[in-house]
Amino acid sequence: MGSRARYPPPGMGGGRGGGGGGGGGGMNPNAGPNPSFQSRNPPHQYVQRSPAPNNQNYQLFQNPNPQQWQRRTQMLPADSSVDEVEKTVQSEATDSSSQDWKAQLKLPPQDTRYRTEDVTATKGNEFEDYFLKRELLMGIYEKGFERPSPIQEESIPIALTGSDILARAKNGTGKTASFCIPALEKIDQDKNAIQVVILVPTRELALQTALVCKELGKHLQIQVMATTGGTSLKDDIMRLYQPVHLLVGTPGRVLDLANKGVCILNECCMLVMDEADKLLSPEFQPSIEQLIRFMPTNRQILMFSATFPVTVKSFKDRYLHKPYVINLMDELTLKGITQFYAFVEERQKIHCLNTLFSKLQINQSIIFCNSVNRVELLAKKITELGYSCFYIHAKMLQDHRNRVFHDFRNGACRNLVCTDLFTRGIDIQAVNVVINFDFPKNSETYLHRVGRSGRFGHLGLAVNLITYEDRFNLYRIEQELGTEIKQIPPNIDQAIYCL
Repeated sequence: MGSRARYPPPGMGGGRGGGGGGGGGGMNPNAGPNPSFQSRNPPHQYVQRSPAPNNQNYQLFQNPNPQQWQRRTQMLPADSSVDEVEKTVQSEATDSSSQDWKAQLKLPPQDTRYRTEDVTATKGNEFEDYFLKRELLMGIYEKGFERPSPIQEESIPIALTGSDILARAKNGTGKTASFCIPALEKIDQDKNAIQVVILVPTRELALQTALVCKELGKHLQIQVMATTGGTSLKDDIMRLYQPVHLLVGTPGRVLDLANKGVCILNECCMLVMDEADKLLSPEFQPSIEQLIRFMPTNRQILMFSATFPVTVKSFKDRYLHKPYVINLMDELTLKGITQFYAFVEERQKIHCLNTLFSKLQINQSIIFCNSVNRVELLAKKITELGYSCFYIHAKMLQDHRNRVFHDFRNGACRNLVCTDLFTRGIDIQAVNVVINFDFPKNSETYLHRVGRSGRFGHLGLAVNLITYEDRFNLYRIEQELGTEIKQIPPNIDQAIYCL
């Protein structure tokens, strides 16, 4: 079994056809299941140290781990030759082994910044309480996660049971890990098939989510692939002839690959919809409904978002089976984000922005405009003022967008000017200031823009430049969100020094 090739070499065929990934079976598209295939965690199998009566009830393992050995000693009959001393020694070895793996982890520096109760008001659970694979726990801790946030506490154990979930939680409170962790846990890495699909509305969010999955699962042998529009279709097709367990993508591209017969979803047991309200807009919903037809009828669907419009209910009634509903949205605004507005004329906006740059302690900022042309013009002006600045919008070439997103995420530049392309799910911890250079038209867009700062309960700042024409939108958004956007004080640098 140790010498069996796990997957056929790239380009050798087999793929996820009937023959599985083992040995020569993958070469025959009509071959049946490989009888020598062993599942990752076969039930009721115990380790046998030496020949014993009735040994047909046991199966041999070449390398029993301490947990399996301990379980064997517990399950042996009373007349077993294993005495109490040996049991004690094995138990102590197990406890020691359990501690050793934690001591060897390469943990990032602890984040000591203040966090709001959006992420600290937990039940006190630990990730180990969910009986996750040790390799997955290693990835979780090495990514810097200490204990589950409220949305993770609510959703991870339910997702592991196989139930459908409809979850609503605030921006930046840990929604991505809420579905990535159970997805990675449920994947059988020895099965050469797509078992989880995560759908997101934007290309940048797809890349980010795929990266999170790879980081969390870096100690697992799970193959993660990201696929989005605007990239080479041929490259994606070639990649799908190699093993893929978890697929992250935008609906249109995933549907295109499924229609071409190269993205096989008949063994996909979990569909995740991140930013589900956007995915159920007229732009995406038809593609998603077509995609679901490629999946088994008993698939699990997890839907996550900060806002759920009426369209979600009809989709839920049609496709989710007795979903578990999670709602952690007692209010829409984030507690850790301070919100100000400055009443200015259009021609004063650049001067006001320059003043903010000189007074604020900015780690990184995202500046929103309402059109592509204004994004490029503003980025040019900011550069002329002597500040480092990138810009990104939907009309740029995908390779250029990817490079800008990657460099900004890695801290190569302090300021990023963008359209609403960047309002969905983009998680960059260093962003502590959001500036609405152009004020948005509705409360949903405002909420998602502002949510780019104050990630995971940290403190953030939102500054809105308001013209005479924006005054009604400002009032309406305050009413709909139940929040107060205060006028910017003269000493703003002292008022928000702690940021």
